[in-house]
Amino acid sequence: MSGAALAVVVVVVFLLALYLLQRYGDLRRQQRMVLLGTLLSWYLCFLIVFILPLDVSTTIYKQCILDNANHVAPVTQARHTNQTDGRSSVYPTVSLPKVCEEPWSYIPDGILPVLWRVVYWTSQFLTWLLLPFMQSYARSGTFSRVGKIKTALIENAIYYGTYLLIFISLLVYVAAHPQWQLTWRELQTIGITAANTWGLFLLVLLLGYGLVEIPRSYWLSSSNDYLLAKTYFKAAKMATEKATAEENLADVMEEVASVHGSVRYNHCLRKCVDTIITKCPTEYQEEMGRNVESSCGEQNALPTKRGLITLHKKVISAVQRHGQTRVQWSILLDQAFHLEDVAESQSSPVRHFNHSFPSVRQHSWIHRFVYTPTVEWYWECVFRQGFYRLLAVLLCLLSATVVWSECTFFSTHPVLSLFAVFVQMAEKQHNYICIEMACFVSILFLCVCVYSTVFRIRVFNYYYLVPHHQTDAYSLQFSGMLFCRLTPPLCLNFLGLIHMDSAISHQDRIQTSYTSVMGSMRVLYFISDGFYIYYPMLVLLLCFATFYSLGSRCLNLLGFHQYITDDHLTSDLVDEGRELIRRERRIKQKAEDGENRRWAWRERYGIQGATGRTRAGYTQLKDNQNSPVTEVNNSVMPFTRRDGEKEEQRCLLRDNSSDEGSPNRRSTGGRYLSLSPSRTGIFDDV
Repeated sequence: MSGAALAVVVVVVFLLALYLLQRYGDLRRQQRMVLLGTLLSWYLCFLIVFILPLDVSTTIYKQCILDNANHVAPVTQARHTNQTDGRSSVYPTVSLPKVCEEPWSYIPDGILPVLWRVVYWTSQFLTWLLLPFMQSYARSGTFSRVGKIKTALIENAIYYGTYLLIFISLLVYVAAHPQWQLTWRELQTIGITAANTWGLFLLVLLLGYGLVEIPRSYWLSSSNDYLLAKTYFKAAKMATEKATAEENLADVMEEVASVHGSVRYNHCLRKCVDTIITKCPTEYQEEMGRNVESSCGEQNALPTKRGLITLHKKVISAVQRHGQTRVQWSILLDQAFHLEDVAESQSSPVRHFNHSFPSVRQHSWIHRFVYTPTVEWYWECVFRQGFYRLLAVLLCLLSATVVWSECTFFSTHPVLSLFAVFVQMAEKQHNYICIEMACFVSILFLCVCVYSTVFRIRVFNYYYLVPHHQTDAYSLQFSGMLFCRLTPPLCLNFLGLIHMDSAISHQDRIQTSYTSVMGSMRVLYFISDGFYIYYPMLVLLLCFATFYSLGSRCLNLLGFHQYITDDHLTSDLVDEGRELIRRERRIKQKAEDGENRRWAWRERYGIQGATGRTRAGYTQLKDNQNSPVTEVNNSVMPFTRRDGEKEEQRCLLRDNSSDEGSPNRRSTGGRYLSLSPSRTGIFDDV
């Protein structure tokens, strides 16, 4: 099994990163360099998380071999003493060391150090150099590659200068101590320490939020009433954002139309205008094409090159934001309709889940044979509440374990960190599978608390990860930067929790390959013995602040509305969202009823040439010139609804060739094309 576990982890992690990129990004439309940079950054960060437990088990196995080698000489000497004493003792006074069993996931020597160096330095190159440059390149509104590169370099000059200033400050601090020699290894350690210090500062903030919010969210999600009220709140906010995005897009498109009409086709800036128009939605492009002739006589002021660059940047941002709000609104409506169906099913005596608007997914084989309406009713109305609450309790226990360990991991005698206790108990039994599982579950929970906060964070719509392929290039790259900066300090913090980092535990034992690559933090004592030990204790205060929703209340006071149950503004937004959902339900229900009536009409009277997919879908009528209307007139005509409708339908289908001057004109095949010049189908008014 040597190396097989590592190969499996490498493949599985790549598929996981690719799936997340496919969910949040658009693999077809976004630039290849943006997708490649984001995929590589996510992949390297996830790779560190999944391989670190294998590194821990391999290091413990090497420590066992070293301990046995150190006990060989004392054991031999004790046996020789017992023999010369004339068999004074039947049993030896020194016990034999236990045989070390090689772990199933053992990785041969020399592989992990090389792998960690490649992974770490590649991720650091991405997060500090390449991704910031690509961010500015993607947001640039210039029309040439040279211009985009120039803009990116100018925007990142201050960014790179700040990091250079921090590095020089640490370098001067080390140079001020004559006992330290500035070797290349120590320079690397200074750079790693600076990066990890920045990452640990942000890590504790995100971790303190996630340790409380994740268990609480699962506990509250067990109540369907809470989820429905929160969905109404989101709908009220999203309606405002959607209207703002539509107005912003309309204003930007008006500017584009003005520029389109003022810049002629023989002008030198026309190519730039055409590039801007290609970024506009299709309906606006067609409207500009129709209106360009009517505005030929108007003469507007010609724009400048800098003005077109600014307009290009505004178009990209407005179109992206409009698409995001439209997709989010559709997803939010589906969630609200589903939660209302759950509330209705809970009060229904029939143990059968009914959907108000069946979707295409409900016709799959899983919903027909496995997740049937009866199974769905039991899950949504019976088991889901208990399962979510049990999961919330388990996550709450994990959060308490993390908080306790973060506040006590510096104590090695006695060992107070619960993670270190679990690992050391498994180490005594040489149970490597238990060691790897404990490490994997612990570090995975830490990553979920941190990464989920990264995916939820939203900074003035400037950075926002949106599922269903709606995340822009800037947000994708920004998330990759955060992952690359947070993962290395998170892993170092975890190794400190299990006492596998000698810079914190001060124990004389073999270091993991990851720690050896990161270098000894003892070069900077005020960081290794001060900041790395006492700053993580701040997570306790952040957990209390999150528990009492102090951050949400502060944002609410500043005008950024948050869902707070005991707030009057929240209640008003919930009521507003409920009315919006009711209105959207009525609109969708009318559309569904109209489509069902059209389907029933075609099924009842058997109009030839009508083809359709499903009752919920759209139906297309194909013109068949070989089927005259007399065939329909001679077919069965009873209409059992009302006499008035019966007489009306007879009048509609009567073949009267003398009405050529009426608006109800016919085609050459004898069928009516429309009832009025403004309509295209005879059933549009039903």
